[in-house]
Amino acid sequence: MEKAPEHTIEFLLGFNGRVHWYAEGYFAKFEIRPVRPTVQRPHGVRYSLALHAPDGKRLIGFDNAHAVPASGSNFNKRPVAADRWHRSADDPGRPYHFADAATLIEDFWTR
Repeated sequence: MEKAPEHTIEFLLGFNGRVHWYAEGYFAKFEIRPVRPTVQRPHGVRYSLALHAPDGKRLIGFDNAHAVPASGSNFNKRPVAADRWHRSADDPGRPYHFADAATLIEDFWTR
């Protein structure tokens, strides 16, 4: 089980509860909480980073609430790690490799 460096986790935890408002009512919402490291969350945080439209609809999101559904056949295994990103409100998510908090924040703003 790979654990992210402690300073990057502390950086990420500092975003918990923040809401950033942008022009025309768009907003980004951050929820990050420490958890006991597990196979699903080896970095020791549970997180949700989401960009929303003025009407509240999620436009893009990164989270680790639960594992990504297996793609393709019903016989394919579901990924173990729960990290995923969504390109729309209806997107069930695709696997995301959590490297560290700084990369997560950068990926959130650039994908």
